[in-house]
Amino acid sequence: MAISMGKFFLFMLLSFVFIEAAPESALITQVPGFGGTLPSKHYSGYVTINESHGKNLFYYFVVSERNSSEDPVVLWLNGGPGCSSFDGFVYEHGPFNFQAGKTGSLPQLHLNPYSWSKISNIIYLDSPAGVGLSYSKNKTDYNTGDLKTASDTHTFLLKWFEQYPEFLSNPFYIAGESYAGVYVPTLASEVVKGLDAGLKPILNFKGYIVGNGVTDEEFDGNALVPFAHGMGLISDELFEEVKAACPESYYESSNESCESKLKKVDQDISDLNIYDILEPCYHSPQIREIGTGNSRLPTSFRQLGETERPLAVRTRMFGRAWPLRAPVRDGIVPTWPQIMNSNNVPCTDDEVATSWLNNEAVRKAIHAEQESTIGTWELCTGNILFHHDAGSMIKYHRNLTIRGYRALIFSGDHDMCVPYTGSEAWTRSLGYKVVDEWRPWTSNGQVAGYIQGYENNLSFLTVKGSGHTVPEYKPREALDFYGRWLAGKPI
Repeated sequence: MAISMGKFFLFMLLSFVFIEAAPESALITQVPGFGGTLPSKHYSGYVTINESHGKNLFYYFVVSERNSSEDPVVLWLNGGPGCSSFDGFVYEHGPFNFQAGKTGSLPQLHLNPYSWSKISNIIYLDSPAGVGLSYSKNKTDYNTGDLKTASDTHTFLLKWFEQYPEFLSNPFYIAGESYAGVYVPTLASEVVKGLDAGLKPILNFKGYIVGNGVTDEEFDGNALVPFAHGMGLISDELFEEVKAACPESYYESSNESCESKLKKVDQDISDLNIYDILEPCYHSPQIREIGTGNSRLPTSFRQLGETERPLAVRTRMFGRAWPLRAPVRDGIVPTWPQIMNSNNVPCTDDEVATSWLNNEAVRKAIHAEQESTIGTWELCTGNILFHHDAGSMIKYHRNLTIRGYRALIFSGDHDMCVPYTGSEAWTRSLGYKVVDEWRPWTSNGQVAGYIQGYENNLSFLTVKGSGHTVPEYKPREALDFYGRWLAGKPI
């Protein structure tokens, strides 16, 4: 009995130490621009993944507001390549809604009622080095690609969990959107390889989430024309002409007739907001006001593109984003600044995030290097030279799901950057048996989209009326499906 009690007290002592293991130096004690009390602990800082190069990846960790010891740990990655995951933190599902400050003053931060930290521990990671607040003292590290990024991020995870061992037993998921459609499955594959090899610490990896994600050259490339036709953006006649002239591919013209028809498609849609065809190329409170008047459109249709996000935090400025009909191919992937020969991402104004993250007091509060040391924070950087060297993601998805890892593939159904038609097609192409036939799913008592479930824990879900960054456009709906899926409940 004495031995048992001794073991019990030793266990309790180790448990106490375990709970308090998070590095106190990483604790954020105050957040400039926010005047209230944080609903949970926030940590941030650098993890050095290569000592000799001085290669450091920056993270911001938000502890769950619900039950941090049991809630999942989710790593969030934005895409680009070259875009900071503060995109997700500031504009999508982070703990705050940002309100633009007056000229020269910091944005004002308000608690976000639809933050994903309501139900999960979430790590926002700037990756690869050279993106956001992450950096390397050896600039050769800025020449990178899919496989190196996955390897580096896996190294980050192993080192991060060494610093936060109290979260090792929590279910762990990887999530991201856009070009993170490549980051997520390649990283998940690295994690699984590490588990197979017995690398320590042992991550409790359960699955992954991809939103409007780049996946496969053929499926992504062929998605735009059917999407444009289905949304009424091109005529029946043009659609039939394209099908006849381009029997092999909608994104690579095999003859002059095909090329001319595809140019007509481009002309018809060129002035639209590619991130959300329902939106003008800017956000403002005025645009959100939907007058009733004598409109014959039903209210549900007129409100399709509305969002519950309370503040106009991002301005969409001009229509063209990622070049139309240009799926990601093997080789160098141009970053936005490289495509546009400027530092601006088209259709996007990131003034709120830029003013906050380049403020000296903010950098100090979140334990980031100052601008004088690592330069300005940019939403999407041209600092890196990035190579797509992992090929199609379909083989990664198949290998992961066959092994039982859960996968949720979701799409805002009005995104023309990575249209849902491609994601729906490639998930179907895996050939898995349908176990949950196409049906609507609901949020707040309304149909919020549609879902189809496959064997091997694979689900494809659409979000009605949403653009490319689903939690930005539809925050309530995003939190609903995210929470249900993490809990293993039907969506």
